[in-house]
Amino acid sequence: MKALSRLAPAFAAALAVAAIAVPVSAASAATRSAPASPAHRHWFQGGGADAVFVMTDNTAANAVVAYHRASSGALTLAGTYDTRGLGGILSGSVVDHTASEGALTYDRASGLLFAVNPGSNTVSVFKVSGDQLQLSQVIWSGGDFPVSVTVHGNHAYVLNALGGGTLSGYQISGGWVSPIAGSSRSLGLGTTSATAFTGTPGQVSFSPDGKALLVTTKAATNAVDVFAVNRDGTLSATPTVNTLAGDVPFAVAFDQSGHVVAAEAGPNAVATFSLAPGGVLTQLAVADTGQAATCWIVRDGQYFYASNAGSGSVSGYSVGSSGGLTALGNTTTDAGTVDATGAGNGRFLYVQTGKAGIVDEFAVGSGGALTSIGSVTVAGSAGGEGIAAA
Repeated sequence: MKALSRLAPAFAAALAVAAIAVPVSAASAATRSAPASPAHRHWFQGGGADAVFVMTDNTAANAVVAYHRASSGALTLAGTYDTRGLGGILSGSVVDHTASEGALTYDRASGLLFAVNPGSNTVSVFKVSGDQLQLSQVIWSGGDFPVSVTVHGNHAYVLNALGGGTLSGYQISGGWVSPIAGSSRSLGLGTTSATAFTGTPGQVSFSPDGKALLVTTKAATNAVDVFAVNRDGTLSATPTVNTLAGDVPFAVAFDQSGHVVAAEAGPNAVATFSLAPGGVLTQLAVADTGQAATCWIVRDGQYFYASNAGSGSVSGYSVGSSGGLTALGNTTTDAGTVDATGAGNGRFLYVQTGKAGIVDEFAVGSGGALTSIGSVTVAGSAGGEGIAAA
C-alpha cells in the first residue's frame, strides 16, 4: 500500500480552512414530530419511485431538494423541503463539508428518507411518495456532528463524527423511528479541531445480511471497525478493528457476493475484501484509480463508481466473483466530485459535485461506460453532501 503522506497532495487543490458549525444544546435530545404543511398532506402514501434527492447541508437552513427522474434519466426540480435543522462544515473542507458518505439515506422497505443535520446534532426523517416528501420526525443523533446513516430491516444507525466518533441505534416501526436502549457506542478516535477533516469517521454501513456494522475511520486510525449486530439491534461491546496502514479507508459498498468494496484515499485506490463472520477483513484485490482524492464509492447495478474530488472524475470498476477488480475507465465530472447514487436498476448514475453544488447525470451503457445526459445546479448546496435515489 502507498504511504499516508500521499493524502495531503491529493486533497491540496480542494481544501481551505472553514469554521465548524456550532451544535445545538443537549435540550434538543428529545424526539420531535414535524408535520407537513397542510397543502402537502394528501400526497403521502408511502413508497417512492423515479426520484433523486439531494441534501444541501446549508448552515443557515439545511434542506433536501427533490427531483423527478424522467425515463431518459433527466432530472426536473419537484420541490425543496426544509429539514428543520442546520448543515455543518468540518474544519479544512471546501467541496465536501461533512467528509462522509451516506449523509442522505433512503430505505425503500419503510419508505423513509434520513437526512443528517450536522450543525444541529439531529437527523430528519421524511416519508417518501414518488418525488414528494413529508417531514415526519426530527430526532437527536445521539452525538456530535452526524454525518452518515445506514438502515437494515427495522434498524438504523447514525454515525457522529466529532467527540471521538459515536454510533447510535434506532428502531423503525410503523414508519416511526425511536432510539434503541443501550445501542450507543464510542469509537474513541481522539479527533482534534486540527484533524477534523481527515481524522473523523467517514461512513457507517450494515453488511448485506445485517449481521455486521462497518465504520470507516479515515486517517484517524486507518481502519475499518466491524461491530457484530445483535438480534435486538444493539452492537457488540467492542469492534473488530481492521487496520489498513496508510490507506485512509473512506467509504464502502458491497458486491452481490457480499465482498466489501472500499475507496481508499491514501493510495487513491479501490480495494476489495472478504468479510469473515468474526468481522475480519481479508484483502482480495486493489486497483489504483490514478486520480486524486478517491474517497466515495457506490454500487450501481453490476458496476461500482469511485468519486475523485481532487480530479473532478469518477472511476468505474466491475468486481469478479472472487473479488477481482477490472477498471472501466475514468469519466470527467464537474469540479469537486463527491457522493453519488445509482438509479433505474443500474441504468443511471447521479454524481454530486461540491464545488458549485451541481449534480451530473449519466446514462450507464454497455460495459459500465458513462454518457452524460445533463446536469442540475442545486441551490444553496455548494460544498454539501448527501444524495439518494428512490
